[in-house]
Amino acid sequence: MNLDTLEQEAVRVPSNVAVSCITFGAESWLQAADAMQQAGAVLLTLWGSDDRDRDGHFRIHAAYLMPQRLWIIGHAMPSDSPVYPSLSRLFPVADRLQRAVRDLLGIHADGGDDRPWLRHGGWPASVFPLRRDVDPAHAHAVQSSAYPFVHVSGDGVHEIPVGPVHAGTIEPGHFRFSLVGEKVLRLEQRLGYAHKGVAKRFESMRLDDGHRLAARACGDSTVAFSWAYCSALESMNATVVPPRAVTLRALALELERVANHLGDLGALGNDAGLAFGQTQFSALKERLLRQNAEVFGQRYLFDLVVPGGVAKDPPERALVALSSELSDIKREVNELRVLYTNHAGLQDRLQGTGYVDPAQARTMGALGLVARACGLARDLRVDLPWPPYDKFLPTVAICADGDVAARLQVRFDEVLESLRLCSQWLGDMPAGAICVDLPDTEPGQQGIGMIEGWRGPVLAAVESGVNEGIRRCHIHDPSWQNWLLLERAVLDNIVADFPLINKSFNLSYSGHDG
Repeated sequence: MNLDTLEQEAVRVPSNVAVSCITFGAESWLQAADAMQQAGAVLLTLWGSDDRDRDGHFRIHAAYLMPQRLWIIGHAMPSDSPVYPSLSRLFPVADRLQRAVRDLLGIHADGGDDRPWLRHGGWPASVFPLRRDVDPAHAHAVQSSAYPFVHVSGDGVHEIPVGPVHAGTIEPGHFRFSLVGEKVLRLEQRLGYAHKGVAKRFESMRLDDGHRLAARACGDSTVAFSWAYCSALESMNATVVPPRAVTLRALALELERVANHLGDLGALGNDAGLAFGQTQFSALKERLLRQNAEVFGQRYLFDLVVPGGVAKDPPERALVALSSELSDIKREVNELRVLYTNHAGLQDRLQGTGYVDPAQARTMGALGLVARACGLARDLRVDLPWPPYDKFLPTVAICADGDVAARLQVRFDEVLESLRLCSQWLGDMPAGAICVDLPDTEPGQQGIGMIEGWRGPVLAAVESGVNEGIRRCHIHDPSWQNWLLLERAVLDNIVADFPLINKSFNLSYSGHDG
């Protein structure tokens, strides 16, 4: 099977980007996966659905990201034998995705890892929360059993368990280090502690309310998640969002990118012993968040993106003030970049630390900032541009060095490029409406939304239910792919460098766990 064969049989799925969909039997499911792997696709996400009330089947859906298109490959399984061929041999990230689907839906990847991923004793092993016939009365918490970590043995090998409870306000995650002396031989993560049941909560909501939950799936990527959800909903009925609303959405998305990068640039300086950097970048981030409050009415923009547009039209004076503030921030970021670049002690800590080989990054399906710091030019804003990026293409920030210093450099480049885009939009903001009403949505309609958030591609796959309800909504955070790479990046480094390496990735627990 090759891509030409898939092209002939695929159907178009409504989306803000190019998406093709096709459903196969078990053998062709694997053949299609092999064709995708040979073509260099990234397995973006994997999710299941319970369609027994329709045709007696469970289904598994795999989303493959290619430079010019997203492919959705499906496979239907009879209800009495919900088993499908594992994709982990071809795509390493499939292993954890498959385990999560098994915990939530009870469909099993033949040949995959059988260890639980999300459950943590939150519900019995015989209960599957996303099944349509699940009895909530049976979904009580149970005693959590010990997790079977992979153990490393040998002379001088010892283990250090870190977490799941961390200092401060860091979300929970367990890291099991195997070491010889201070050198890391292996790191195995255990996540899922922040699981919130977002997918199940969607099923009790109306389509026009789902954006509020999507925005709260990952609080530092709220614009990306809510925009992805709204794009999926708007694409179902080919809703055209007004140009002013589209530009305000993009402005908010880039401000979200800048705010997160500013915070990380300061934290990376602090973790490497340069507390001055933390102070300066924290102040810049605070100034930006205050501008968000002035322009959009919220420091963190949870409720800005709504179906059909945006919820608030900023006054002209606020946009003028924002433009001036962004110019000042740009100047100060450039000054701080010179300081970071010329600080010998800082560069000694960053260069060569947490190295990810570009070939390994490609094999593991690296996304977003992590991929671009390994020389992989993956950015939806350029590869699959949606309005207004189809007319305002950003320059992709690339560095092939693959270490903490490279990830720092990409952050600096992206901050400056996002500020350039924001200034361009503020100088030529379209006039007109900021929102349109969406038409009624019939049951069974499907839509896909994809947005390049600051960590990488965020996806929302939405299916409409009866009475304008949500039948199923799957959202994906790019941390799924990049958590795996973090395990590789720390190898052969000293354990004391893990906080610095971890911060250079700055992956999400909340968005990953759902």
